Amino acid sequence: MTIAARLITTITAPLDPASADAPQLVCWPNRTLLVQRGDAEVVALDVDEPDAGRGSEIRFPAPWPRRFGTVTVSPERDAAVFAGVHAALSVEATGATRWEMRHGCWGGCPVLHASFDEYADDRGHFYADSGSAAVSADGKLVWAHVRGPLASDGNVEDDQELWVVLDAVAGRGVGRMTTGTVASSSLHTSHSDPSQMGLSLGEGEEGSPVLWGRWDGQQLTAEQIGIERILLAVSPSGRRLLTVPVGQWSLSLHQLEHGAKVIRKLDAADAVPAHPRNAGTDRVYWDFEAAFVDEDSAVAGTSECDARYGPVRHWLVDVNGIDLLGELSYPLPVSGPARTAGDGRWYTISKDRTSLHLWELGQEN
Repeated sequence: MTIAARLITTITAPLDPASADAPQLVCWPNRTLLVQRGDAEVVALDVDEPDAGRGSEIRFPAPWPRRFGTVTVSPERDAAVFAGVHAALSVEATGATRWEMRHGCWGGCPVLHASFDEYADDRGHFYADSGSAAVSADGKLVWAHVRGPLASDGNVEDDQELWVVLDAVAGRGVGRMTTGTVASSSLHTSHSDPSQMGLSLGEGEEGSPVLWGRWDGQQLTAEQIGIERILLAVSPSGRRLLTVPVGQWSLSLHQLEHGAKVIRKLDAADAVPAHPRNAGTDRVYWDFEAAFVDEDSAVAGTSECDARYGPVRHWLVDVNGIDLLGELSYPLPVSGPARTAGDGRWYTISKDRTSLHLWELGQEN
């Protein structure tokens, strides 16, 4: 069965893809922002505004080029939070620094850098590892994965990685824990409950743990969902998670109230037919991204393994029976995986990265 995907809108990327990262959507309940990072600035626009175009943009000056870290934006677009090599930094659109949290260097050196200028021209820092940050659904907290020690710890020699919760306005740390990881990168996945957050950590050959964090107002705790998994998406209720192992062979459903253990899984080799142009020599596997459409269904793709054969494929998955409902049919060519857009939607990025397409389910064929 094929299931029609309806195009809601196409949004032109605000920055030239030749000098900027691809646009992405950052989602919370009732708020979805398009965020694009360039070397000199970050642009954020609300995709649900009547005119989600240049008139609705808010631009934040970047404190360092994009190769030196990651960035996110708060739901109200009052600040951008940069997770860099030596610090997490909250910046307002005026360019004013709201707060800075200095930490151990992701470049591997033992220095607590005071500024980006100290290593801007040092090629040893050009390929530094990276942490990440996310703003909670209510905009009041920032969750940040950083390398220790923090500058506020004083004269301490401890380079353990930390998961820190901060007051989003003042930058005051309210909770922290060690992750016990040696990561080269990380990615936060937001939850509708501001006191919960997911964190995927890439450790290269050492593993890929996923942590689920909870902040009770006094203490930050986390449970490990897996040691070689990637967190793909959180359901609208916040009770269900989708993950994929690093081998990408199975789409896994987790129930948070059941200790976040895998309760069902869908093996790509068993459920997904080979691409029509695949002679059967290459295995079929899931993408590293997916999107819940509602509590009971999700869109997951096999675009990475399909790309070498031509048109990519996305699938509507019944997460209750953990089975395929059908292949999605698009009215125009799509590329890459299906990504979360909130409110029953998902998005794709054009192959040339100049535009973003927002989708919802149409009618079955």
